[in-house]
Amino acid sequence: MSKKTLVLGASTRQGRFSLLAIKSLVKHDVEVVAIGARPGEVEGVQIIDYPIFATDIHTVSLYLNPQRQKQYIEYIIELKPKRIIFNPGTENSELLKLARENGIEVVFDCTLVMLNANRY
Repeated sequence: MSKKTLVLGASTRQGRFSLLAIKSLVKHDVEVVAIGARPGEVEGVQIIDYPIFATDIHTVSLYLNPQRQKQYIEYIIELKPKRIIFNPGTENSELLKLARENGIEVVFDCTLVMLNANRY
């Protein structure tokens, strides 16, 4: 599976779904880029605390509530991902509208469930 994924809202804190998602993505051989509030490392993936530009992001998996997404909306659109996964609690009508206007697939689902059900 080669759907390079940006986990936005990544965390090293136990119990966080973003942490579990990174672990599951790595287990499923998906290349991961991780951006979070604090730097860290999960399963060999470095979490950085600033946006980086990448031209080959297939999927953005969101783990930020809509209020915290505001600073990243333009960044996400500029990455031109193939899809955005709105994990539960991350639904955002502004980002949804911009994504659709820019031809980005929008998925309302859970990255963990998608991986475990071979729907990623």
